[in-house]
Amino acid sequence: MDLNEIKSRLSAMQSNSKGNGGGEKKQVFFKPSIGKQAVRVVPNKYNKKNPFTEVLIHYTIGNKAMISPLNWGEKDPIVEFAKELRKTSDKDNWRLAKKLEPKMRVFAPVVVRGQESDGVKLWQFGKELYMDFLNLADNEDVGDFTDIAEGRDITLTTVGPEVTGTAYNKTTIMPRTKQTQLSDDKTLVKSLLENQPNPMEIFKKYSYDEMKQALQEWLNPEDEAPEEGSIIDDEKEPESDLPWEDPAPKKANYSLNTAKKPASKADKFDAMFDDE
Repeated sequence: MDLNEIKSRLSAMQSNSKGNGGGEKKQVFFKPSIGKQAVRVVPNKYNKKNPFTEVLIHYTIGNKAMISPLNWGEKDPIVEFAKELRKTSDKDNWRLAKKLEPKMRVFAPVVVRGQESDGVKLWQFGKELYMDFLNLADNEDVGDFTDIAEGRDITLTTVGPEVTGTAYNKTTIMPRTKQTQLSDDKTLVKSLLENQPNPMEIFKKYSYDEMKQALQEWLNPEDEAPEEGSIIDDEKEPESDLPWEDPAPKKANYSLNTAKKPASKADKFDAMFDDE
């Protein structure tokens, strides 16, 4: 882990804070269970400087999470539509624009203690827990907790909805005092470092036109068979639930309010992308 890189990211996150699938997939992911567990965050095969991968994901559209093309520096029609909504003075359009913005989720490669033979899993969480990890790395008494020779296991304490008072579990982290090896089995260590799921490849990459079509169908459910999606409220960020396990969504049926002469919904929608 490059501690300077981590400090830089921590500073950026703090600045932002001040501002305004199936069974196969589940095997790739780690989800903390209620109670206490110990995990080890391992060095990221795909980014030696930072074990954490930030991914922008749409949870609002369709019945599955859709990874934003912004992650690859490409245009995102849903984000473009949200920008157009903000050009209007309609409050409903502004609220819809906020819902359409992709949410940042963070993925960390972890080994669950006692289950090392299962290999590296991806643990995904939100901004709050991410900040906790960045602050740990920035703490000179902790430092690089991913170091394979002198790193630290992380104790997780997870409580359920009956404690949080929300629909979600909440997990807190605490580094172990004792520094330990990732494993004394060199073969296992090599395997854990080389065999890791890539968080940028676990979701289907949709084309621009596919995402535009999904958005149009979601906006006008009466034109197509309605699809259920999942909305993550900005005020209630789930720390451990997987995208395909999010609560059922609220029904959406929005349209762009304009002062132009009457036109079909399809014409209005396509007009938003005329510059394409």
